[in-house]
Amino acid sequence: MNFNLLFALALATPVALLLACLWRPARERMLSLLVLAPLPALAVALVALLDADAMPALMLDPGRQIGLSLDQPGAILLGVAALLWSAAGAYAATYLRGKPHGGRFAIFWLLTLTGSLGVFVAADLLSFYLTFALVSLAAWGLVAHDDTPGARRAGVIYLLLAVVGEVLLLLAFVLLDVASPGASLAIDTVVATLPESPWLAATLALLIAGFGLKAGLAPLHVWLPVAHPAAPMPASAVLSGVIVKAGIIGLIRFLPWDAGLDWWGAALTGIGLVTAFYAVAMGIVQSNPKTVLAYSTASQMGLVAAILGMGLAVGDREAVTAGTVYAAHHLLAKGALFLAVGVFAATARRRLWPVLVPAAILALGFAGLPPTGGFLAKLAAKPVLGSGLVGLLASLAAAGSTLLMIHFLYRAAASASPDPGARAAAGLVWPWWLLFLAALLLPWTLAPLAGLSPWSVMTDRSLLWSGLWPILAGGVLALALQRWGARLPRVPEGDLLALFTGSPRWANAVGEMLERTETWLRQWPVAGLSLLILTLVLWLPMLTRP
Repeated sequence: MNFNLLFALALATPVALLLACLWRPARERMLSLLVLAPLPALAVALVALLDADAMPALMLDPGRQIGLSLDQPGAILLGVAALLWSAAGAYAATYLRGKPHGGRFAIFWLLTLTGSLGVFVAADLLSFYLTFALVSLAAWGLVAHDDTPGARRAGVIYLLLAVVGEVLLLLAFVLLDVASPGASLAIDTVVATLPESPWLAATLALLIAGFGLKAGLAPLHVWLPVAHPAAPMPASAVLSGVIVKAGIIGLIRFLPWDAGLDWWGAALTGIGLVTAFYAVAMGIVQSNPKTVLAYSTASQMGLVAAILGMGLAVGDREAVTAGTVYAAHHLLAKGALFLAVGVFAATARRRLWPVLVPAAILALGFAGLPPTGGFLAKLAAKPVLGSGLVGLLASLAAAGSTLLMIHFLYRAAASASPDPGARAAAGLVWPWWLLFLAALLLPWTLAPLAGLSPWSVMTDRSLLWSGLWPILAGGVLALALQRWGARLPRVPEGDLLALFTGSPRWANAVGEMLERTETWLRQWPVAGLSLLILTLVLWLPMLTRP
């Protein structure tokens, strides 16, 4: 098959399944087909990574360079994202079997999937903004799917912040386009001229805020711990595993890596490290295992931001590779752990060990447990973070990750089914095991890209110790949490949102308007169309620029 044709199928397949949903019998059976939708994208990523000369490109408007293309970071994240989407789609077919509104869930799933895959291959401002808006706005339908009061509230908060993020990025993209000479809208072209832009500071601030909101960086992280507990389990897996990576690939694509912007790099590093520690502090006082995982995602994305910030400060493109490897491991491992929460809940306590042990391996991998994929991700980031203060803080953050993940394991085990005969369905177990093995093994195939030799890494005692001591330190903190944790203050999901409990009347009126809008949108026949119209309205100002 022609590679460019396969590349086109990567996005055409979920779109074709969306069109099939117009036929009611197909819509009612669509849950069973979700596993297939990302497979062409997975094939494209594999071919591109195996043959660097085969990186595809499809230009829809050569004059303005509007089209799709793939590079190494995009191929890595596209591949692992497609794998998670496929496994989570298989999981969803069992998890939602017999439950109402399965067809509506499938529509929002496919809309979000299309945007999610698109951000990794978009080569220009228009394509990127369209796909980014689609993944942001369509994911609302996954968050609010259960239609409970909590899900409706989470949907309103998520949608409001998603629109805020879209507006920030729209402003940033307009500034990028205006400052770039010529008609080209190619991302590489407009970013190359950014350091000379008279609006450099404003553009970078808008980019970091817009992409940071999607990635879950503090203080704009609050949608994560609100949305994840409300969404169905497979939706939580892709929200935490894949959707936040739209923010990461945005930072990778749009930051000027060769400029050496030391102040902005330091600012991004600082935001990342604050997020890493703050999210741990908020996560250890939560009782819902999904909420704990949501705060863990914010913490881990904070570390990715710190990696990218250090590279931005000195103009080091190696930070892109390190950040990509770190994000790829997080995508697989966090997606697997969210699926594991569903397996925990469907399994009797006496049968937990086959789930608890691999979940513990993945959880401690976030702290760098040898020889997990997380250990490799930490090592890939080590040269970028350095051995100074930032490197030390990153190691201490790993100890915090250990503390948070042990707390997660305790809460997840407590959620096990009280039925002594309960056993998770095979359709829940095998996707979880697939992602467990992928998170454990696939990062090691990326070792050469990060300049690491697997054999030398595993035989270097100093490197092994660098991965073990944060886990030992975190284990001691976990014992202290178990002993004195009851004395810690309780923090609601979304932490900073509690500050707006006593909001003025105008804010309440806005909230009521959003809830009425959301109620109307929940009628699935108009929901997908409404989201697409809103995306196109936001996109229109860029289309009309001469």
